[in-house]
Amino acid sequence: MATVNIYDAKTRLSQLVDQAAAGEDVVVSRNGKPLARITRLEGPKRRVRFGLMKGKLVVPADFDTPLPADVQAAFEGR
Repeated sequence: MATVNIYDAKTRLSQLVDQAAAGEDVVVSRNGKPLARITRLEGPKRRVRFGLMKGKLVVPADFDTPLPADVQAAFEGR
């Protein structure tokens, strides 16, 4: 991680942004005290594609019927 004083950051901003875009963080400091960090932004997140599996899955007709009493008791710890 490179450290640059604020005066140099003003004069070399485009170079520092290029460094950050390449993956190297740059810390901007004043009188030896860190003030800010220039870092690369993450790329956009993948969008969710709804309906991708449409027509490929079948939900049984009895999907939402209640469980048998013994199975329900096992889930409830009885």
